[in-house]
Amino acid sequence: MVGASFINQFKSEMKTNIDSDMRWHSALLVQQAGLRTFIVRVLPVVLACWYATPVLAAYTLPDMIDTAMQYHPALGIAAAQRDAAEAAVTTAGTYSNPQVEALMGPSRYRTPGGLGDDRNWNVGLSQSLDYPWVRNARIEAAEAGTKVADAGAELIRIELRARVKNAFYDVLQRQAVLRLVEGDRNLLQQIRERVKLRVDVGESPKYELIKADTEALAAERDYQTAQVRVTEGKAYLRGLLGSSIPVDYEVEGELPMAYGLPLLDKLREQVVQSPQLSQVRADTETAEAKLRLEERLRNPGLTLKASVEQDPDLRQMRFGVAIPLPLWDRRQGPIAAASAEVRQRQAILHDKELGLRRDMEAAYQRHMIAQQQLSAFENGLLSQAESVLKVAEAAYRYGERGILEYMDAQRTFRAVRKDYLAAKFDYVSSMLEIERLLGTELLEVKP
Repeated sequence: MVGASFINQFKSEMKTNIDSDMRWHSALLVQQAGLRTFIVRVLPVVLACWYATPVLAAYTLPDMIDTAMQYHPALGIAAAQRDAAEAAVTTAGTYSNPQVEALMGPSRYRTPGGLGDDRNWNVGLSQSLDYPWVRNARIEAAEAGTKVADAGAELIRIELRARVKNAFYDVLQRQAVLRLVEGDRNLLQQIRERVKLRVDVGESPKYELIKADTEALAAERDYQTAQVRVTEGKAYLRGLLGSSIPVDYEVEGELPMAYGLPLLDKLREQVVQSPQLSQVRADTETAEAKLRLEERLRNPGLTLKASVEQDPDLRQMRFGVAIPLPLWDRRQGPIAAASAEVRQRQAILHDKELGLRRDMEAAYQRHMIAQQQLSAFENGLLSQAESVLKVAEAAYRYGERGILEYMDAQRTFRAVRKDYLAAKFDYVSSMLEIERLLGTELLEVKP
């Protein structure tokens, strides 16, 4: 009996082991079949989606500036103006063309004994010449126009460079705000789910869910607004570069926070070297050159003449010179107008210098304010707002505070971080404004 029971027990254990092995093999076959199905059906779809995802081109600030300098139409306009100024110099140095005069007609004698009717003819040549001092004044006025064109082209390049840099950093700042509000949106959605769960189980009143829904909707609204602002900033930046870059693109870089401004006294000394003042000075020099030209045009030059006259029985050759006499027209009107233009350009130069100093000092004060705000944020405000948020979050988790207190702390922390990003952009933007006014490179562009 004992042997039979031992045998039956042994058979039962063997059957159990066999059944276990069969189940293990079945599970293994199922896993292998599932793996084959994934490789055959799912994996190709995943790889196709991976490779079908478009990879947007990324541009750095040097790429943007180089592209703008090549394709922006304002530089083409400046180049055309420079060519026109050079053509004016060529025109000023060109001599006037000579004039040839030919006359012919019949001759009739009034005294007896003549040969009768015959023809006569006359050929004359005249060449007008400028006095050397008039010619030099005309060329000087044209060359002053080329200086105005050069200064204008340089000013356009500086303005365009500053606008591209400002727009590029503006896109970076908007992208940082987008990442910030995206994180807030995700966090508030999680908080909303937790509040909903607590309301469903009866641990929290329903108004807390209403408050959480309101905050989540506001965060979603801020997120959508931030997306639109990023798209708007990229569209404006692309408008400075033309159609040389695609509609959808990415920017790579960061705000140059490591740079600072020189002392205010040094910046004031650099105002006189501003390209904007250089352009106005060139305009003033051009006006002065035109005034000298108008004064010397009272007696512009002379005309050399030579002629040959053939009568039926007589040939005459004549040489002469014609000089205009400034008796009635002494060019009082053009000289007075040119003199008034000189005074106007001088007044514009003085006003422009005062305006540059005023704008530069205002930008410098904005820079100092932004620097103080950054120091305040980095030395206390950010950490304090974060500490308040952590305390409110801990109190809410342990039931010591309600959802309203926690939401208020979250909103305050979000506002502090947004203000911090705005202060960083104001710091950089004020430096870019001073760059534009002075025409200097304060923020180096690293390739």
